[in-house]
Amino acid sequence: MKINVNQLAEHFAHIPFQVEGIYRYATNPGVPHADYTDSFPGFVFPLTGKIQFQFNGTPYILSPGKVVHGGAKMKLDEKTFDNSNWEYILVLYRICSSELDESSFSHQHFELSTGQSPRLIELIMQLWHVYNQGGGISMFQTEMLFRDVLNEALISVANRQMSSESQALFERVSNYIHEYYYHSLTIASLAEQYNVNRNRLSYIFRKHAGMGPAEYLLKHRLNMAQNMLFTSDVPVQQIAQTVGIADPFYFSKVFKKQFGFSPTEYRRKFINNPC
Repeated sequence: MKINVNQLAEHFAHIPFQVEGIYRYATNPGVPHADYTDSFPGFVFPLTGKIQFQFNGTPYILSPGKVVHGGAKMKLDEKTFDNSNWEYILVLYRICSSELDESSFSHQHFELSTGQSPRLIELIMQLWHVYNQGGGISMFQTEMLFRDVLNEALISVANRQMSSESQALFERVSNYIHEYYYHSLTIASLAEQYNVNRNRLSYIFRKHAGMGPAEYLLKHRLNMAQNMLFTSDVPVQQIAQTVGIADPFYFSKVFKKQFGFSPTEYRRKFINNPC
């Protein structure tokens, strides 16, 4: 199921919980799997390979870059894949409250797409080793480290979701620019149309295009003008207006800056020497 990572973070920020057990599993054909999950909810952190779990009939493919959560006492089915040597670490935790609603995240199964995170793997392995040392200090460090692991996992998910959302927004706005570049577009109007502030829009374009939205719009207009100069005999001033640049002097200036020739020089050079 799809999870709102902010709501999940808020959930763990407000409930009292502690680590109940940490277990490391690897490919072993001779060991039968359980039919139900443990008496406690838990997170599965895949390390290598691929294996499928079904929690109450819902399948999840466990592989690096994902974290899967299962609730307590859920029907569990397991499916292995040929030639796949898998390994994962299971962290069970206890909710230290009797008032937790049955619909809360701790009673649900879900998947978190963290992506490849060396830092997360490092923390999980550290958690595994500290847990197995035993003693009071180990118990204390285990509790602290588990929270660090959850923090890293949630941040990784949030960053991936934000990146995915920004990519989708960039594609929508850039496609709009490609279609309506000849209109009187402004950064303010684009930001208002897509319900995003100008700073956010600028950040997204710099991230995905390597330039701000104003520069992106100008470059696209100049590219369209370049094509018109090469394929038609329309006057330069009219071409400038056609691509959305009203000032012909400004058009000539920015065209020369991008292509190394004024529009008139470009047409003369490349129409006469198309090769």
